[in-house]
Amino acid sequence: MSRIFRSRFDSLPSPFGRGAGGEGLTAAAAPVRPLSTRALTLVLCQSRFDRWHSRPRLCELPGTAEGGCATRTCRFIHQTTTDRVLALSQRERGPIRKRILKTVVAALFVVLVVSAVRAAEERAFSEGRAGGGELKYIHDLPVLTVIGTPDEIGRQKAALTGDVVKKIAEYPRQLIERHHRKERLAKCLEMCKEIAPHMPADHREEMLAFASQCGIDRNVGILGNLMVDVYRGGFACSSLIVDAEHSATKGPLFGRNLDFFTLGFLQKYNLVTVHRPKGKHAFVSIGFPGLFGCLSGMNDAGLALAVHEVYLSRDGAAMFNAKGVPYTFCFRRILEECATIAEAEKMLRASERTTILNLAICDPQGARVLEMTPKTVVARRPIDGILACTNHFRTDELAVFALCPRYQRLILSRKLESLDVSDVAKKMHEVNMGPLTVQTMIFEPASLRLHLAIGSCPSSALPMKPLELKPLFGP
Repeated sequence: MSRIFRSRFDSLPSPFGRGAGGEGLTAAAAPVRPLSTRALTLVLCQSRFDRWHSRPRLCELPGTAEGGCATRTCRFIHQTTTDRVLALSQRERGPIRKRILKTVVAALFVVLVVSAVRAAEERAFSEGRAGGGELKYIHDLPVLTVIGTPDEIGRQKAALTGDVVKKIAEYPRQLIERHHRKERLAKCLEMCKEIAPHMPADHREEMLAFASQCGIDRNVGILGNLMVDVYRGGFACSSLIVDAEHSATKGPLFGRNLDFFTLGFLQKYNLVTVHRPKGKHAFVSIGFPGLFGCLSGMNDAGLALAVHEVYLSRDGAAMFNAKGVPYTFCFRRILEECATIAEAEKMLRASERTTILNLAICDPQGARVLEMTPKTVVARRPIDGILACTNHFRTDELAVFALCPRYQRLILSRKLESLDVSDVAKKMHEVNMGPLTVQTMIFEPASLRLHLAIGSCPSSALPMKPLELKPLFGP
């Protein structure tokens, strides 16, 4: 499956590769024309760039493949101009250097301004404040911080992300109708409404406050947040947890890919949300605007978790339990009220569960995969300091069909003496699902640090950007 969706960008030639070859012209073959300051600047800058990169490639203009005339002429101009500059006296070189420096500085200024304007245009969210909440970009990552009671948090989210939520409100309907008949949409909504009353009361209050201020239809909110409990076959996620003894950082590392259908636009709307609910643990959730539960996150105690869909179970449990707590809200409650794996497991066992899932979970002291169905919860532990998780059960009690190439690639990490953040990032890229991989992250529970790659698919091919969570969690 991973081979089908694997990105093929690695096979593309580098944009800095060598140009086509071609013999240069002699002085007799091309007349020398006087050079303007601008032309001189461009040639000298290109020459310096070539020396830095040890690649004698000059000004390859469009249409100059296979050593065209323009390429050969530029090479000749470069050689001739260098000779002219060297022949000038020290006094004559001074003004030329000043003009070159001014031109280069002006060009750099224009590039910086244009880059800033383009970056602003490409941003999906607008920075701002509302109540005690704030939305700002940190290292080009959109970070929403919300504080207070459920009603206050819901209104802060509406004020700062409501416009974006309206843009993507049709995503659940489009996804279901693309893969199923339109009649399936009505059935999904009906099943979502069955489990909606089992949401934690404070989370329902937050959603109602959001909908009231934002003007979003209640059915849209229910479908968007609870669809994952009833619509199966979308997520194909991967996680890799390295314990502290095998980590080069001396603390556990928790890598995770979120794989899901983007319909060509969802990848533009990734959002990091820092919740500071009154009387509960502060936590970060990596998701999308309008999503009130948690798919991936970590709290201020260093408890981190990530969900993975599973489709087969040995215990014969039903795929859907209408009495269960919607799972993204169950996992959010774990982050709000638990500080350790033991506390999280206890809460999960005491809760009614809607469906069949793997929950990869980690704290500063250890890691588990909690394999769960509406009937059973079984804990799986690391082997040789490595714990991998994809979309299959692997314990004797629940495993049915456990063949997964992504899992086999991840457990090869056991052969390494230790892994650092870059090693985990490489492992996550090895198991990317191409256009489905929309988020790649690495949690450091001991230091409360998040490394995140978002923006395009596969996200694992993008640079990981660090986010220090401790200051965001507050005092």
